[in-house]
Amino acid sequence: MSEAKKISEIKRKPEWIRVKAPVSKGYHETRNLMRGLKLNTVCEEAACPNIGECWTKKHTTVMILGDTCTRACRFCNIKTGKGNPVDPDEPANVAEMVVVTDMKHIVITSVDRDDLEDGGADQFVKVIAAVRAASPKTTIEILTPDFRNKPGALEKVVAAKPDVFNHNLETVPRLYTHIRPGARYFHSLNLLSRVKEIDPEIFTKSGIMVGLGESEVEVIQVMDDMRSADIDFMTIGQYLQPTKKHVAVEEFIKPDQFLKYKKRAMSKGFLHVSSSPLTRSSHHASEDFEVLQAARRAQLEKAESKRLEDAPIDIEEMKKHNPNYEF
Repeated sequence: MSEAKKISEIKRKPEWIRVKAPVSKGYHETRNLMRGLKLNTVCEEAACPNIGECWTKKHTTVMILGDTCTRACRFCNIKTGKGNPVDPDEPANVAEMVVVTDMKHIVITSVDRDDLEDGGADQFVKVIAAVRAASPKTTIEILTPDFRNKPGALEKVVAAKPDVFNHNLETVPRLYTHIRPGARYFHSLNLLSRVKEIDPEIFTKSGIMVGLGESEVEVIQVMDDMRSADIDFMTIGQYLQPTKKHVAVEEFIKPDQFLKYKKRAMSKGFLHVSSSPLTRSSHHASEDFEVLQAARRAQLEKAESKRLEDAPIDIEEMKKHNPNYEF
Protein backbone atom coordinates (compact mmCIF):
# COMPACT_ATOMS: atom_id res chain seq x y z
CA MET A 1 0.00 0.00 0.00
CA SER A 2 1.34 3.45 -0.88
CA GLU A 3 2.19 5.96 1.86
CA ALA A 4 -0.46 8.36 0.57
CA LYS A 5 -3.14 5.67 0.80
CA LYS A 6 -2.01 4.66 4.28
CA ILE A 7 -2.34 8.21 5.54
CA SER A 8 -5.76 8.65 3.93
CA GLU A 9 -7.20 5.70 5.81
CA ILE A 10 -7.70 5.45 9.57
CA LYS A 11 -7.79 1.89 10.85
CA ARG A 12 -10.77 0.87 12.91
CA LYS A 13 -9.88 0.67 16.61
CA PRO A 14 -10.18 -2.70 18.30
CA GLU A 15 -12.52 -3.12 21.27
CA TRP A 16 -9.78 -2.85 23.87
CA ILE A 17 -8.92 0.72 22.91
CA ARG A 18 -12.33 2.32 22.46
CA VAL A 19 -13.47 4.91 25.01
CA LYS A 20 -16.75 6.69 25.56
CA ALA A 21 -17.21 10.36 24.70
CA PRO A 22 -16.86 12.62 27.77
CA VAL A 23 -20.25 13.75 29.10
CA SER A 24 -19.92 13.93 32.90
CA LYS A 25 -20.62 16.97 35.04
CA GLY A 26 -17.01 16.93 36.28
CA TYR A 27 -15.71 17.00 32.72
CA HIS A 28 -17.75 20.09 31.85
CA GLU A 29 -16.78 21.83 35.10
CA THR A 30 -13.10 21.27 34.34
CA ARG A 31 -13.56 22.46 30.77
CA ASN A 32 -15.27 25.66 31.92
CA LEU A 33 -12.55 26.31 34.48
CA MET A 34 -9.82 26.01 31.85
CA ARG A 35 -11.71 28.38 29.56
CA GLY A 36 -12.23 30.90 32.36
CA LEU A 37 -8.54 30.98 33.22
CA LYS A 38 -7.50 31.02 29.55
CA LEU A 39 -5.43 27.88 29.99
CA ASN A 40 -4.59 25.37 27.28
CA THR A 41 -4.42 21.65 27.98
CA VAL A 42 -2.61 18.94 26.11
CA CYS A 43 -5.64 16.77 26.90
CA GLU A 44 -7.67 18.72 24.33
CA GLU A 45 -4.98 19.83 21.92
CA ALA A 46 -3.53 16.34 21.49
CA ALA A 47 -6.97 14.67 21.50
CA CYS A 48 -6.11 12.37 24.42
CA PRO A 49 -8.45 9.35 24.66
CA ASN A 50 -8.42 9.57 28.48
CA ILE A 51 -9.79 13.12 28.70
CA GLY A 52 -13.22 12.03 29.93
CA GLU A 53 -11.82 9.95 32.78
CA CYS A 54 -9.21 12.49 33.88
CA TRP A 55 -11.33 15.63 33.63
CA THR A 56 -14.15 14.00 35.57
CA LYS A 57 -11.62 13.72 38.41
CA LYS A 58 -10.42 17.30 37.73
CA HIS A 59 -7.00 15.99 36.66
CA THR A 60 -5.62 18.05 33.79
CA THR A 61 -2.28 18.46 32.05
CA VAL A 62 -1.78 22.16 31.56
CA MET A 63 -0.01 23.19 28.35
CA ILE A 64 1.86 26.46 28.76
CA LEU A 65 3.45 28.76 26.16
CA GLY A 66 0.42 28.79 23.88
CA ASP A 67 -1.39 26.29 21.70
CA THR A 68 0.84 26.50 18.63
CA CYS A 69 4.00 24.40 18.19
CA THR A 70 6.99 25.47 16.12
CA ARG A 71 7.59 21.86 15.04
CA ALA A 72 5.52 19.45 12.97
CA CYS A 73 5.85 15.93 14.33
CA ARG A 74 3.88 13.50 12.19
CA PHE A 75 2.07 11.87 15.11
CA CYS A 76 0.94 14.99 16.96
CA ASN A 77 -2.41 16.77 16.70
CA ILE A 78 -1.22 20.11 18.12
CA LYS A 79 -1.29 22.82 15.48
CA THR A 80 1.95 24.06 13.96
CA GLY A 81 2.96 27.61 13.21
CA LYS A 82 4.48 30.76 14.64
CA GLY A 83 4.56 30.76 18.44
CA ASN A 84 2.19 33.00 20.38
CA PRO A 85 3.46 35.79 22.66
CA VAL A 86 4.28 34.44 26.14
CA ASP A 87 1.40 35.20 28.52
CA PRO A 88 2.70 36.95 31.68
CA ASP A 89 -0.49 35.97 33.56
CA GLU A 90 -0.10 32.27 32.81
CA PRO A 91 1.87 31.31 35.97
CA ALA A 92 -0.74 32.95 38.23
CA ASN A 93 -3.60 31.35 36.28
CA VAL A 94 -2.08 27.88 36.57
CA ALA A 95 -1.58 28.40 40.31
CA GLU A 96 -5.20 29.51 40.69
CA MET A 97 -6.40 26.40 38.88
CA VAL A 98 -4.39 24.22 41.27
CA VAL A 99 -5.91 25.95 44.31
CA VAL A 100 -9.50 25.90 42.98
CA THR A 101 -9.34 22.18 42.17
CA ASP A 102 -7.29 21.33 45.27
CA MET A 103 -4.94 19.46 42.96
CA LYS A 104 -2.58 17.05 44.69
CA HIS A 105 -0.27 16.51 41.72
CA ILE A 106 -0.07 18.71 38.61
CA VAL A 107 1.47 17.95 35.24
CA ILE A 108 2.76 20.94 33.27
CA THR A 109 3.79 20.56 29.64
CA SER A 110 4.32 22.90 26.69
CA VAL A 111 4.52 23.13 22.96
CA ASP A 112 7.96 23.36 21.38
CA ARG A 113 9.08 26.97 21.25
CA ASP A 114 12.16 27.02 19.04
CA ASP A 115 11.47 30.73 18.43
CA LEU A 116 12.28 31.67 22.04
CA GLU A 117 15.87 32.18 23.13
CA ASP A 118 15.55 29.72 26.02
CA GLY A 119 12.91 27.49 24.43
CA GLY A 120 10.41 28.55 27.08
CA ALA A 121 12.49 27.46 30.08
CA ASP A 122 11.88 30.71 31.96
CA GLN A 123 8.11 30.24 31.75
CA PHE A 124 8.43 26.72 33.18
CA VAL A 125 10.40 28.18 36.10
CA LYS A 126 7.80 30.89 36.72
CA VAL A 127 4.90 28.44 36.63
CA ILE A 128 6.66 26.05 39.03
CA ALA A 129 7.37 28.94 41.42
CA ALA A 130 3.76 30.19 41.27
CA VAL A 131 2.33 26.74 42.03
CA ARG A 132 4.79 26.20 44.89
CA ALA A 133 3.83 29.56 46.44
CA ALA A 134 0.07 29.01 46.09
CA SER A 135 -0.05 25.32 47.04
CA PRO A 136 3.17 24.10 48.72
CA LYS A 137 1.90 20.53 49.18
CA THR A 138 1.10 20.03 45.49
CA THR A 139 3.73 17.92 43.76
CA ILE A 140 4.84 19.08 40.33
CA GLU A 141 5.58 17.03 37.24
CA ILE A 142 6.83 18.68 34.07
CA LEU A 143 6.81 17.29 30.54
CA THR A 144 9.26 19.42 28.59
CA PRO A 145 10.38 19.88 25.01
CA ASP A 146 13.95 18.90 24.21
CA PHE A 147 15.47 22.43 24.54
CA ARG A 148 17.61 21.59 21.53
CA ASN A 149 20.13 24.35 20.72
CA LYS A 150 19.08 26.26 23.87
CA PRO A 151 22.21 26.42 26.08
CA GLY A 152 21.45 26.69 29.81
CA ALA A 153 17.69 26.08 29.40
CA LEU A 154 17.69 22.60 30.92
CA GLU A 155 19.82 23.67 33.88
CA LYS A 156 17.44 26.55 34.59
CA VAL A 157 14.41 24.25 34.73
CA VAL A 158 16.12 21.59 36.85
CA ALA A 159 17.15 24.28 39.35
CA ALA A 160 13.43 25.00 39.90
CA LYS A 161 13.24 21.47 41.40
CA PRO A 162 10.15 19.85 39.90
CA ASP A 163 9.33 16.54 41.55
CA VAL A 164 9.23 14.68 38.23
CA PHE A 165 11.03 15.62 35.01
CA ASN A 166 9.45 13.96 31.99
CA HIS A 167 10.61 14.16 28.41
CA ASN A 168 9.31 11.60 25.93
CA LEU A 169 11.52 9.76 23.48
CA GLU A 170 8.26 8.98 21.61
CA THR A 171 9.58 6.20 19.34
CA VAL A 172 12.56 4.03 18.45
CA PRO A 173 15.67 5.64 16.88
CA ARG A 174 15.06 4.17 13.40
CA LEU A 175 11.73 5.98 13.06
CA TYR A 176 12.87 9.43 14.18
CA THR A 177 13.40 10.97 10.75
CA HIS A 178 9.94 9.76 9.72
CA ILE A 179 7.96 10.42 12.92
CA ARG A 180 9.87 13.12 14.78
CA PRO A 181 12.06 14.87 12.19
CA GLY A 182 12.77 17.99 14.26
CA ALA A 183 14.24 16.01 17.16
CA ARG A 184 17.21 13.74 17.77
CA TYR A 185 16.92 10.50 19.75
CA PHE A 186 20.26 10.68 21.53
CA HIS A 187 19.86 14.37 22.34
CA SER A 188 16.60 13.55 24.14
CA LEU A 189 18.23 10.61 25.92
CA ASN A 190 21.19 12.73 27.00
CA LEU A 191 18.85 15.47 28.25
CA LEU A 192 17.28 13.02 30.70
CA SER A 193 20.67 11.69 31.74
CA ARG A 194 21.81 15.26 32.40
CA VAL A 195 18.82 15.88 34.70
CA LYS A 196 20.00 13.05 36.95
CA GLU A 197 23.58 14.35 36.90
CA ILE A 198 22.44 17.77 38.07
CA ASP A 199 19.91 16.62 40.67
CA PRO A 200 19.70 12.87 41.45
CA GLU A 201 16.66 13.43 43.70
CA ILE A 202 14.38 14.39 40.81
CA PHE A 203 12.44 11.46 39.37
CA THR A 204 12.94 11.14 35.60
CA LYS A 205 10.37 9.75 33.24
CA SER A 206 10.04 9.05 29.54
CA GLY A 207 7.68 7.25 27.21
CA ILE A 208 7.22 5.80 23.76
CA MET A 209 4.30 5.01 21.48
CA VAL A 210 4.01 1.61 19.82
CA GLY A 211 2.16 0.56 16.71
CA LEU A 212 4.26 2.73 14.39
CA GLY A 213 6.14 -0.15 12.80
CA GLU A 214 8.78 -0.71 15.47
CA SER A 215 9.96 -4.22 16.34
CA GLU A 216 9.98 -5.83 19.78
CA VAL A 217 13.78 -5.87 19.70
CA GLU A 218 13.82 -2.11 19.09
CA VAL A 219 11.46 -1.48 22.02
CA ILE A 220 13.68 -3.54 24.32
CA GLN A 221 16.72 -1.56 23.13
CA VAL A 222 14.93 1.68 24.09
CA MET A 223 14.37 0.19 27.56
CA ASP A 224 18.10 -0.45 27.86
CA ASP A 225 18.93 3.04 26.60
CA MET A 226 16.58 4.55 29.17
CA ARG A 227 18.14 2.57 31.99
CA SER A 228 21.61 3.63 30.84
CA ALA A 229 20.35 7.21 31.33
CA ASP A 230 19.09 6.26 34.83
CA ILE A 231 15.45 6.97 33.95
CA ASP A 232 13.11 5.95 36.77
CA PHE A 233 9.75 5.58 35.04
CA MET A 234 8.85 4.36 31.55
CA THR A 235 5.48 4.62 29.82
CA ILE A 236 4.40 2.60 26.77
CA GLY A 237 1.13 3.33 24.98
CA GLN A 238 -0.62 2.66 21.69
CA TYR A 239 -0.22 5.30 18.96
CA LEU A 240 -3.57 6.51 17.65
CA GLN A 241 -3.81 8.41 14.37
CA PRO A 242 -5.43 11.80 15.18
CA THR A 243 -6.48 12.67 11.61
CA LYS A 244 -6.04 11.38 8.08
CA LYS A 245 -3.17 13.85 7.62
CA HIS A 246 -1.08 12.17 10.28
CA VAL A 247 1.04 9.05 9.97
CA ALA A 248 -1.04 5.86 9.91
CA VAL A 249 -1.21 3.20 12.60
CA GLU A 250 0.82 0.22 11.42
CA GLU A 251 -0.51 -2.15 14.08
CA PHE A 252 -2.79 -2.20 17.12
CA ILE A 253 -0.68 -3.89 19.76
CA LYS A 254 -2.61 -6.40 21.85
CA PRO A 255 -2.94 -6.01 25.64
CA ASP A 256 -0.90 -9.14 26.36
CA GLN A 257 2.06 -7.65 24.49
CA PHE A 258 1.85 -4.51 26.63
CA LEU A 259 1.95 -6.73 29.72
CA LYS A 260 4.99 -8.52 28.28
CA TYR A 261 6.70 -5.17 27.73
CA LYS A 262 5.92 -4.11 31.31
CA LYS A 263 7.41 -7.28 32.80
CA ARG A 264 10.52 -6.97 30.63
CA ALA A 265 11.00 -3.29 31.55
CA MET A 266 10.53 -3.90 35.28
CA SER A 267 13.16 -6.63 35.14
CA LYS A 268 15.63 -4.02 33.93
CA GLY A 269 15.35 -1.93 37.09
CA PHE A 270 12.82 0.82 36.46
CA LEU A 271 11.10 2.03 39.63
CA HIS A 272 7.79 1.97 37.76
CA VAL A 273 6.44 1.06 34.33
CA SER A 274 3.03 1.89 32.87
CA SER A 275 2.29 -0.13 29.76
CA SER A 276 -1.16 -0.50 28.23
CA PRO A 277 -3.03 0.50 25.07
CA LEU A 278 -4.42 3.66 26.71
CA THR A 279 -1.29 4.61 28.66
CA ARG A 280 -0.30 8.24 28.14
CA SER A 281 2.43 10.30 29.79
CA SER A 282 0.13 12.00 32.26
CA HIS A 283 -2.54 9.33 32.74
CA HIS A 284 -2.83 8.45 36.45
CA ALA A 285 0.16 10.74 37.12
CA SER A 286 -0.77 11.36 40.76
CA GLU A 287 -1.11 7.65 41.55
CA ASP A 288 2.07 6.88 39.61
CA PHE A 289 4.00 9.47 41.63
CA GLU A 290 3.02 7.68 44.84
CA VAL A 291 4.25 4.40 43.36
CA LEU A 292 7.57 6.07 42.46
CA GLN A 293 8.00 7.39 45.99
CA ALA A 294 7.24 3.99 47.53
CA ALA A 295 9.60 2.22 45.13
CA ARG A 296 12.43 4.62 45.92
CA ARG A 297 11.90 4.18 49.68
CA ALA A 298 12.02 0.39 49.26
CA GLN A 299 15.16 0.70 47.14
CA LEU A 300 16.89 2.87 49.75
CA GLU A 301 15.86 0.58 52.61
CA LYS A 302 17.24 -2.43 50.74
CA ALA A 303 20.52 -0.63 50.07
CA GLU A 304 20.85 0.38 53.72
CA SER A 305 20.10 -3.16 54.88
CA LYS A 306 22.79 -4.54 52.58
CA ARG A 307 25.24 -1.89 53.77
CA LEU A 308 24.70 -2.96 57.38
CA GLU A 309 25.05 -6.63 56.49
CA ASP A 310 28.31 -6.00 54.67
CA ALA A 311 29.76 -3.69 57.33
CA PRO A 312 32.78 -5.13 59.21
CA ILE A 313 32.16 -6.11 62.84
CA ASP A 314 33.81 -3.74 65.35
CA ILE A 315 34.59 -6.03 68.29
CA GLU A 316 35.76 -3.21 70.60
CA GLU A 317 32.57 -1.22 69.97
CA MET A 318 30.44 -4.30 70.69
CA LYS A 319 32.32 -4.87 73.98
CA LYS A 320 31.43 -1.33 75.13
CA HIS A 321 27.71 -2.01 74.71
CA ASN A 322 27.86 -5.65 75.87
CA PRO A 323 30.47 -5.75 78.71
CA ASN A 324 29.22 -9.05 80.14
CA TYR A 325 29.25 -10.94 76.87
CA GLU A 326 32.24 -13.15 76.09
CA PHE A 327 33.60 -12.46 72.61
